Amino acid sequence: MEKQARIYVAGHRGMVGSAITRKLHAEGYENILTRTSSELDLRNQAAVANFFAEERPDYVFLAAAKVGGIMANNTYRAEFLYDNLLIESNIIHSAYETGVKKLLFLGSSCIYPKLAPQPLKEEYLLSGYLESTNEPYAIAKITGIKLCEAYRSQYGCNFISAMPTNLYGPNDNYDLQGSHVLPALIRKFHEAKINDQPTVEVWGTGSPRREFLHADDLADACFHLMEHYNDELFVNIGTGEDVTIRELAELVKETVGYEGELRWNTEKPDGTPRKLMDVSRLHSMGWKHSTELRDGIERTYQDFLANEVLYVE
Repeated sequence: MEKQARIYVAGHRGMVGSAITRKLHAEGYENILTRTSSELDLRNQAAVANFFAEERPDYVFLAAAKVGGIMANNTYRAEFLYDNLLIESNIIHSAYETGVKKLLFLGSSCIYPKLAPQPLKEEYLLSGYLESTNEPYAIAKITGIKLCEAYRSQYGCNFISAMPTNLYGPNDNYDLQGSHVLPALIRKFHEAKINDQPTVEVWGTGSPRREFLHADDLADACFHLMEHYNDELFVNIGTGEDVTIRELAELVKETVGYEGELRWNTEKPDGTPRKLMDVSRLHSMGWKHSTELRDGIERTYQDFLANEVLYVE
């Protein structure tokens, strides 16, 4: 990407978009286009088309999405499908119509079948049934991948896709009704610590295994792909390492300094048994994560403490 290029980061205030924006600034890019959701409703086709026609971005990072954890995905099934289909289709089509040089679409590891072999290779997409609790979100993200492939095939657009594993870091969502497991644990243990609660409830059995990538590492990988990758097949982004939810809970508990007990609510869903990414393709391109989980959680907790008023309001 040329230093003077106009770069649109869709979803710049979210965890992923803000990390990409920080990375671009760090690399010396200043001509970054952003809009808040109140300034531009990405579900509105005409509004998105007008924005692209007026601003004419050269490159697009499509990080905008309606996201959430198991409970949010399972509760707002229609919204997760409808909103995400509109956001991605409006942006991808407008990028084609205005001649965007390159677009990176960001999906999610939930696109893979629930019982796919581990680790998850890119070729396993659409090889089996999805996890039911987040099926609408997964279908929306699969559609985004296929849109990029179709616009590449029919129109020659250089639209690429990347599938991150579970993410965490600054600007995460700490709402206990809609957040993912790691930020939920940070908030639960923090509040239990300051309120001297003897126990903390954790959902499920603790046996599922999950992989976690710091948002700044994701942004670094996205920048690497935007600079060096131009093929049709989407690329997994992760660490290639995972832990059980029980191990994660103990690590967060230790980081926060909570000294009470864990109480596992086995009536709550576990979700997919395991979601470990095969990241050999990304490694073969010369990229590897740099933030280990323990250090990343410590940094994230310090960010939570510094911004607690914003995160839990």
